[in-house]
Amino acid sequence: MKTGGNHPGAQTLAIAPDIAAAIDWWRLAGVEGDLVDDPQDWLASSKLQANPDKPTPKRTPKPPVTPDQPAIPVLGGPRESWPETLADFAAWWLSQPDLAPSGMPRIPPTGPARAPLMVLVAMPEADDAEGLLTGRAGALLDSLLRACGLERDGVYLASALPARIAVPDWIALKEQGLGAVLERHVALAAPQRVLVFGQAWVSALLGNDSPQSAAHLRSLNHEQGTVAALATYELGYYLSKPAAKAGLWLRWLDWTVLQPEVGTEPS
Repeated sequence: MKTGGNHPGAQTLAIAPDIAAAIDWWRLAGVEGDLVDDPQDWLASSKLQANPDKPTPKRTPKPPVTPDQPAIPVLGGPRESWPETLADFAAWWLSQPDLAPSGMPRIPPTGPARAPLMVLVAMPEADDAEGLLTGRAGALLDSLLRACGLERDGVYLASALPARIAVPDWIALKEQGLGAVLERHVALAAPQRVLVFGQAWVSALLGNDSPQSAAHLRSLNHEQGTVAALATYELGYYLSKPAAKAGLWLRWLDWTVLQPEVGTEPS
């Protein structure tokens, strides 16, 4: 029986010699597997045939991985040297060398301990000339606090970084222990609730699965326990999108009116 030239079987038979030649070429080149970790000399076989008396070079084993890797610097120094009271924290916050680049102006937290609310931001704003949140973002915060029946003097204002830096690497800061410093800060301040402006950075710094998960943050762990928390966008977002303030207000009502505080049972 004759096979037509256009039949698929005929086409396969036509290229069979090319396939076999390609396979033989790779086999002669030294390819013995689909994937190997160590580099191989593909021409070793031909070199050996050309110089049969030349000894085969020995493969140098890879040096073992040793645990003597450079340690990641820990922010704040030894934990036993960290402040034990909120009164000592501000001075340490302004003087501990590794908490901010040298020469960058630092701004201390303000407010009383055990405040009904702690407002936490990523870092000072660019126009915070007279203190933390004293610029345009601070004016917006003051309006929100008044609507909530609160005053700035009765609220504890803090930042995760003491100075404003360009594009912080929150993942690296977490690895260096800034999250632990923040937990100590919250524990010493001992607020009843924490309102976080900047859900993306708090997710990265405190180890949430994704920036979106902080939008559902209901509590924040610290050294002394847990405190009720609400994370939202940065204050600058609400300055650029005033209509979004309505959504924040609804979340505030849900958080403070409809939701019980952490550690209490609904009445």
